[in-house]
Amino acid sequence: MAASSAPCVSSAVSAFPRRLARTRRFALGVPRQFGVSPDGERVLFVRTGGGTDPVSLLWSYDTGPDGGERLLADPRRLAGGGTVPAAERARRERVRERSEGVVGYAADRELRVAVFALGGALWAVRTDGGAPFPVTAAGPVTDPRPSPDGRLIAYVTGGALHVVGLDGTGDRPLAVPEEPEVTYGLSDHVSAESIGRLRGHWWAPDGDALLVARTDPRAVAVRYLTDPSDPSRKPRALRYPAAGTANAEVTLHLVTVGGRRTEVDWDRAAFEYVVDARWDAHGPMVTVQSRDQRTVRTLAVDPVTGATRPLDERRDPAWVQLVPGTPARTASGVSVRVVERDDTRGLRIGEALSPSGLQVHEVLGVDGERVLFTACEEPTECHLWAYDPADGFLRISAEPGTHHGAIGGPTTVLASVTPDGGSVTVLRDGDPAGRIGSLAEDPGLTVAPRQLRLGEHALRAALYLPSWYEPGARKLPVLLDPYAGAGAQQVVRARAWWACVSQWFAEHGFAVLVTDGRGTPGRGPAWEKAIRGDRFGPVLQDQFDALREAARHCPDLDLGRVAMRGWSFSGALAAAAVLHHPDVVHAAIAGAAPTDRRLYDTHWEERFLGHPDEEPENYARNSLLGHAHKLRRPLLLIHGLADDNVAPAHMLRFSAELLAAGRPHRVLPLPGAGHVPTDEAVTEHLLRFQLDFLREALDELAPELAD
Repeated sequence: MAASSAPCVSSAVSAFPRRLARTRRFALGVPRQFGVSPDGERVLFVRTGGGTDPVSLLWSYDTGPDGGERLLADPRRLAGGGTVPAAERARRERVRERSEGVVGYAADRELRVAVFALGGALWAVRTDGGAPFPVTAAGPVTDPRPSPDGRLIAYVTGGALHVVGLDGTGDRPLAVPEEPEVTYGLSDHVSAESIGRLRGHWWAPDGDALLVARTDPRAVAVRYLTDPSDPSRKPRALRYPAAGTANAEVTLHLVTVGGRRTEVDWDRAAFEYVVDARWDAHGPMVTVQSRDQRTVRTLAVDPVTGATRPLDERRDPAWVQLVPGTPARTASGVSVRVVERDDTRGLRIGEALSPSGLQVHEVLGVDGERVLFTACEEPTECHLWAYDPADGFLRISAEPGTHHGAIGGPTTVLASVTPDGGSVTVLRDGDPAGRIGSLAEDPGLTVAPRQLRLGEHALRAALYLPSWYEPGARKLPVLLDPYAGAGAQQVVRARAWWACVSQWFAEHGFAVLVTDGRGTPGRGPAWEKAIRGDRFGPVLQDQFDALREAARHCPDLDLGRVAMRGWSFSGALAAAAVLHHPDVVHAAIAGAAPTDRRLYDTHWEERFLGHPDEEPENYARNSLLGHAHKLRRPLLLIHGLADDNVAPAHMLRFSAELLAAGRPHRVLPLPGAGHVPTDEAVTEHLLRFQLDFLREALDELAPELAD
């Protein structure tokens, strides 16, 4: 038996790749996108019909004594619709949407009317009963949103912002693009992909006007995406702002339903990013950011003149971290804003400050004077918190895990993922009042990693060992399986899909180590910003420190056979590991890896590395190009050929450089796949392909250990 081979694996382990693919990483059947009515009587949500059903449906959960779940809209029963518009396809790619059907909805203030787009057609449904009904629109619909009173629906078609009555009458354009590529009411690529602003229009509370984003991408360089497996298919043009190049020009406009339009005035030369916008009872409010990301300013907007005045400003010598949902205001106008120290990122609500040591992740909503947010005291857990003036700051979730939620009146939705799986609890006045069912499939694996704190940095790590492992019986090759990048944690006390994948590799004979080091969230601004100018150095150092410390904890880890795998940032990290540290990492898999930092987008890359014209050395040091000649170990490159986020050029240029340097490597192109492959066959067999590559690469290092 080969050194990295496992005893005969169970049928559940053998079936896991297929199950992962069919469930789309166990996302199908999971309730999500919760909205709670102001009276707390209704909870709207989206959920597919089962753990392998890819079609999302719209549901309501009624919180009264005779309540429960009600199906509001099943797209398979609705006629009409056609091809999903390009703008909607782009939006789904940005959020990595894995289902079809009703993948999103918007509702009026009281949650009496919900609207959604289905195959470009506009649909509405009354949540108190009755069948969904079509609403006539001027063309294929993207991002429909009803006015707060439910009388009108705003939507985008052909780049123009329209409004139409709920009864389908009175359709009219409010803002029409002056040029073919200009759009009103939509987000741009960078705002959606890297900033997190997915919206482009916001209703006034009285329903008589909207705040609308105008996007002019004509200064942005054009890229062309094609499918080499289908030479008859025309390339798709994509405006993509690479680091150091021009961004789309984004302006904001106040547009009344009667057609009057006023431009919002701010210093766009100094603040070119629109990172957030909203319109509450106190008026419009926008948050803008400088190109170098060191200053973020929040502005109050005069709803008549478009003039602005500053409400808040944050500065940081590295970059100002954007916290979703902030800044915000309570019903009485109390400000909700972020405050930073080196070791904590807290929340100030009026004069109240969140507890010391609490790291705030996101503000989820404001209901009256109550504020709902997520935060952690221990980085391996993320809890749901609430603040109100009477009780102060209170933690709602109790179990170890990651928790999310929504709020409305006396009702709070608590969505949890714990080591045992996912659940959704509906709370009334703080007490459990019911559950919203999850239809997700069980992964079929027992996932129980050893949670470790390693080294001088107390690195949070998870060590996955085979279920059949007996200490001292044999040496285990090691697979480093982190993400380790900004914006994501993988070492959490929750049965997430990536934990299941790590356990699957462990069942095939590996000791799998996942470490969240410097640059990952949850441990304060200084921890996150330690990677400024060097995205590989500190991160790899933490991975290697964790590896050595884990081997002291578990002496059966074979440090003579260590591999690393990753996707996107961690794909580049894995490739950097075998290039620069072949004495530590002996084989690597790099999926969708950004190999040339100058090819990735402005906001994301310049945050960490600065402007390439001002700090070119950072881009040279943090790119894989220019270092191909150093390869001495097995390397597998995987890339989707339809990836509009990390372009296939990253992989192709790096592969060409490796070949020119005479460095053998393997390339696995994925025709038709985007940044995250969704095809079931590809997803299933991609895991098995990686397993075979790792076995072959590591077994060649120590053939004398084979049985």
